[in-house]
Amino acid sequence: MKRILFLLLSAVLSIPQARSAPAFRSEEHAFHVTTIVQGLEHPWSLAFLPDGRMLVTERPGRLRVIAQGKLDPQPIAGLPQVAAGGQGGLFDVVLHPRYGENRLIYFAYAARGEGGVGTELARAKLNGRQLEEVQVLFRQSPKGTSSIHFGGRIVFDRAGYLYLTLGERGQMERAQRPDDHAGSVIRLHDDGRVPQDNPFAGKPGWKPEKFDLGHRNMQGAALHPQTGMLWTHEHGPQGGDEVNVIRPGVNYGWPVITYGVNYGIGTKIGEGTHKAGMAQPLYYWVPSIAPSGMAFYSGGRFPRWKGDLFVGALRDEMLVRLKLDGEKIIKEERLLKGVLGRIRDVRSGPDGYLYLLTDETDGKLVRLEP
Repeated sequence: MKRILFLLLSAVLSIPQARSAPAFRSEEHAFHVTTIVQGLEHPWSLAFLPDGRMLVTERPGRLRVIAQGKLDPQPIAGLPQVAAGGQGGLFDVVLHPRYGENRLIYFAYAARGEGGVGTELARAKLNGRQLEEVQVLFRQSPKGTSSIHFGGRIVFDRAGYLYLTLGERGQMERAQRPDDHAGSVIRLHDDGRVPQDNPFAGKPGWKPEKFDLGHRNMQGAALHPQTGMLWTHEHGPQGGDEVNVIRPGVNYGWPVITYGVNYGIGTKIGEGTHKAGMAQPLYYWVPSIAPSGMAFYSGGRFPRWKGDLFVGALRDEMLVRLKLDGEKIIKEERLLKGVLGRIRDVRSGPDGYLYLLTDETDGKLVRLEP
C-alpha cells in the first residue's frame, strides 16, 4: 500500500508545473501553456529534427539543441561569422526536405562584406554538435550600413525550391530597385543555383534571384498546406503590417503604396494605399502589431484550429489566430496578450502541438497543449 501511494505521489509530482496554471481559452479550444526551456538569448527560429530533438537559433549567433526538454549548454560549432547587432544576427533555420538522406540544414544570418552588412544563406551537414561542409549559397547585394530590416525567413516549397525573405534594410527606395536584392523574396534551387524560370532571370538590369519586389521587412513565411502557395507577412511602418500571398514577378508596393504612415508625425508615405500594377495585401493591421513568425496549424491536437494561420506579435506581445476561407481572412482572434512577452516564432510541431519562441534576453520555448 505504501509503495502504491509513493508511485501515485511520484506521478503527480512529475506533471510539469505549468499544467497547474489556469487554462486559457480561445473561441475554439481551451489550452495550457507549458514551458519547455528558458534561458535562451533572443531566440529567433525553431526546427524539429526527426529524432525528436529541436534546433533553436539565438540572434547573437548561436545554434542550440533541445533534447528531451533540456537545453544543451554547448552550442553547435561551425557557423559562419555572424554580424550580430541591432536587428542583425542569426535568423531562420530549416531542414532540407530530404534531411533523412542528406542531413542538410539551411540557415540565414547577417554577415559583413563589401559595403556593410547583409543577409546571407548557407547550408551545412549536421553531425552531432558540429556543422560540416558549410556552403554559403546566397549573399545579399548590395549590402548596407543600417542595422535594421534583414528579413531572414526560409521556406521550401513542394517542388524543392527554396525561398528567402529579405527586408529593404531601412532604405525604403531599395524595395523598388530591379538591381537590388533588398525588399524581395529570393527563389533558388537547394544548391543555390538560380532557377531558369525565375520571373526576372535573363532580364537586363534585374537581379535574377528576385522572385518579386516591393516589401518592407518580411519576418514571417509559411507554405499553405492545401494550395502549396507561399504566404508571408511583413512589418509596416506606423501601421500597415501586411499578409501577402507571394506570386512570381508581382510588385507588392512598398514604399509607393502602404496603409502605414511616418513614425511619430503620421504623414503619408508614397502615393497612398492603391496604385495600378501593385498588389493589395490579403490582410493588414492598423495600428501595427509587429508580426514575426507564422505557421499554418496542421496537427490533430486542436481539430477546430486545423488550417488556421497563427502569427506572433512583438509589439503587442500576443499570438494572433486568423481564420481562412481560401485566400480570404474572415476572422481574427488575439490570444495570450501580455502573457508571454514578445512572440518571435510560431511552429506547428510534428507532435500536433503549437510551439512559440519569445524574443527576450531570457527567452522561452513554450508549447500550447489542450
